[in-house]
Amino acid sequence: MLSSKTFAGQTVFITGAGTGLGKRFATRAAELGATVVVAGRRENLLQETAEQIRQAGGKALVCALDIRKADDVQAAVDRVVSETGRLDVMINNAAGNFVARAEEISPNGWNTVINIVLNGTANCTLIAGRHMLKQGRGKVLSISAAYAWYGGPGTAHSAAAKAGVIAMSQTLAVEWGPRNVQVNCLCPGFVDTEQSRTALWPTADGQKRILDSIPAGRFGTIDETVEAGLFMCSPAANYINGEVLVIDGGQWLNKGVFVLPEPGQRYQKV
Repeated sequence: MLSSKTFAGQTVFITGAGTGLGKRFATRAAELGATVVVAGRRENLLQETAEQIRQAGGKALVCALDIRKADDVQAAVDRVVSETGRLDVMINNAAGNFVARAEEISPNGWNTVINIVLNGTANCTLIAGRHMLKQGRGKVLSISAAYAWYGGPGTAHSAAAKAGVIAMSQTLAVEWGPRNVQVNCLCPGFVDTEQSRTALWPTADGQKRILDSIPAGRFGTIDETVEAGLFMCSPAANYINGEVLVIDGGQWLNKGVFVLPEPGQRYQKV
């Protein structure tokens, strides 16, 4: 159970913290006692997140950076450690994606997604991880996706990048676990946000097709996703390492070729 003291005295660094899931990770971590580092490229949005945290009585530090640039990340981590004295949690939430047929993805489009999702996550993980290893503790959580291992049409570039994130995380979990640094991944399913409604299910028919594939019969919420992720970063999860937690209402399991009859009905004999 997460409480107002779960992250008391800890510094939590969150990328992509200006909007959506990252913003809620930041505000919720602050509610749970953390000093929150809100990081991303758009400083105006980061300032809005930080101001919301401060108005609620929390502590926030703004770091405008491009995670694709290792020097930017190194400078931010050095600043955070200098100003707060520690770095306990790194949440790799920043991402980039667009839906396209694989044969229509340009080299520039491919490299853009790979550089943000895989290389950017690697920069943040490795640079933060080096400090965590020195201080003798730490947690890294990277946001991935279930289609990283079962495939997702239209996401060849993103699936490849996110699969790399999972492989890297599990490898580091083995390397760093003996030194008290845990590395895990969270794979959200369809989460109901303003952006996803516009981009992923703009029509009632599209929404129904997605909902029909989710055993829970509904979309996930931002708060459900954030609570699961922050639990994996909390002291209660000290023995969770190298885990990939899918939170999608069971959708990734629903890949059967048969369609169940309605309740009370039976299949016809053939």
